[in-house]
Order: sequence, then C-alpha cells, then structure tokens
Amino acid sequence: MTDMVGCEFPLFAFSHCRDVVAAVSRAGGFGVLGAVSFTPEQLETELKWIDNNVEGKPYGIDVLIPEVQAVDHSVSADDIVAAIPAEYRDMTTKILQEAGVSLDGTAPLGGSQAPNTSLGQELLEVSFNHPVRLIANALGTAPPAMIEAGKKHGIPVAALVGAKEHAMKQIEAGVDLIIAQGGEGGGHCGEVSTIVLVPEVIEAIERAGADIPVLAAGGIMNGRQMAGMMAMGAAGAWCGSVWLATQEAETHEVFREKMIAASSRDTIRSKHRTGKFSRQLRSGWHARWEEAGMPALPMPLMMLLSEPVLRAIDKAAVNGNEQARELCSYFVGQGVGLVTEVRSAGGVVQDFKQEFASGYEALAGALE
Repeated sequence: MTDMVGCEFPLFAFSHCRDVVAAVSRAGGFGVLGAVSFTPEQLETELKWIDNNVEGKPYGIDVLIPEVQAVDHSVSADDIVAAIPAEYRDMTTKILQEAGVSLDGTAPLGGSQAPNTSLGQELLEVSFNHPVRLIANALGTAPPAMIEAGKKHGIPVAALVGAKEHAMKQIEAGVDLIIAQGGEGGGHCGEVSTIVLVPEVIEAIERAGADIPVLAAGGIMNGRQMAGMMAMGAAGAWCGSVWLATQEAETHEVFREKMIAASSRDTIRSKHRTGKFSRQLRSGWHARWEEAGMPALPMPLMMLLSEPVLRAIDKAAVNGNEQARELCSYFVGQGVGLVTEVRSAGGVVQDFKQEFASGYEALAGALE
C-alpha cells in the first residue's frame, strides 16, 4: 500500500474534514477527503487548501454515487426534493417543534448545504487537477467512467464493499484496491463483521487469481486492531470513526462528548438518515421514527429530508438545547466504545504506529 499511494504507514483516514486529511497525511498516514457534501466549486477550494497544508504528502478523495443518479444523469436536487411525501415533511416538522428547534439559518431542503446529488463525475474532474493519489467509490460498483479516468490519470481506484460477492463485482469492474468494511463500521455498512469479512474477501480474491490488495475497515480504532487485521492478510487499515473525536474533526463538542460517554452498544444500523443502512450513534432521532412506524425513504430522498433538520438540531444542541442534544446523532461505528478522550489527528496516527508495533512484537514473541 505504501508503494501504491506513497504514504509512510498504511493507515487510511476517511474524513469529511480537510484538517483531518492534511494532519493524518503529514503524520505519515493517508488522508482521504469525503466529497459527497461538496459542490465542484467547494471541492476545488478544499483541495487547494489541502495542497497548501499537506506539506507535499499524499492524500486521496472519496466520492459517493447514489443509485438513482446512475439511472438518470439529468435528475436535479430540486426534482428529487419535490418527490418527498408530505407526511415525511410533516414528521420532521413535528420533531423540530417538539424539541423547540428552528430551521432558521439552516439551508432548506435542496439548498446549497444539501448533499451533492450529481453523478460525481464533476467532482472527479476537479480532483484530477490536484495531486490526489487515490480515488475511492463509496457506494455501488465503480462505474466504467471512474475506472477509465483513474487509468488515464495514473490514479488507483478503490471500492468499499460489505460482502464477498460485492468484492468480486468490483474486481470485475477493474478496481485496483478493495476496502472490506465490516458491519461494525460507521456510515454505510453491511451485516458481516470485520473479522469474518476481511479474510473471506482476501481468500475469494486469491481463489480468483487476482492480485489486488485489501484494506480492513469497520470498528478499527487502534494499532493493535490494525496489526490483527494485517496478520489476517490485510494490506492496511481504513478508519473513519476514530477521527471524529479529534480536535480537527468537523464534529461539534456536544457530539464528541456523546462519543466519549458512549459504549459499543450505543450505535444503531438505521436507514433513517440516508435511506440506506448506515451505522450511527443511537439517539432520539431514531426513536421518533421507529415510534411513528414510518419506513425510511429511499436514497437520496431520506438524505435530502434529514440532513437540513439534523444540522438545525446540531446547532440548537451546541447552543444549549437539551432536547436537541438528545436528538443529536452522527455516523459512527461500534468502536466508539474505545474512544475515551479528544486527541489530535496527528497524535492518533502516532498512537496507531506505537500500538501496531506493540501488537506485532507480541505476535512475534508468541511465535518464538
């Protein structure tokens, strides 16, 4: 992995925050910027900042491609927002009113802060104007255009998978790197645990005669876990949740406090944020939808409905609204139970290195 992307230590940090990406890469890891929430213009600004702050170290970009856009390239955010049923709009209004939260100052549905619903091709074109060393496809099979663009620019293409079968489809599509994310992980994830999924995917790739490295993801919060994954054949670790409690993260202090207080049993795999199963910190938001018995809308409808509301809830919670605090949630994996304090992103990388060395030495000692 270090040869493929040019990093010192094969610890990959997925983050929506440019500060985390730059800090991890500077510390010897490999930062990957999640681009789903950016417009092409915003992404250009973010990547310029990273270029100026990463000290020449390598970094990558992650793009999410909703399935509905793969069907029709002409679908706009406003078109999709118009398809949200009135009863779901009413439900979010009720949640806000009961908590005493206002949408004032928050982008409305389909506004500039709604998740980007383009195909992602424009974002890729922006990224190719910068020295990115990896592009990752976060949802669904990597499209031919992404594979071809990666080859054209000499940039490896990675794909996240939650099942062995998905890995095989990605290999057939032509990806250069598989990220096997177990169900413990935060965000969109499958049902198979990391400790089962990683060796299953590695063995399937070997049987297929392919020579494609696999990164382990899902619940990995320290270097000892990373050493264990690499002992099973992984080429490195892909982590997301561990960065959410860092000083540089995009998360606010209320969520970080909830993270530190949470146990590994305080997460939920729910569709009631994006429309697809994703692991989040369990909160009153999920309880309200479950009590109402309303199934989640498909992606991206649920995402466009929920994100402005959840941003307003976050703002109110930070301003001291206790009811909003109870509703506060974000994507996070079961490894949240291993988070005990707020650290710097660079400090996390150094801790990973030391813990990895300790785990490796313990294994070597067992062999002796």
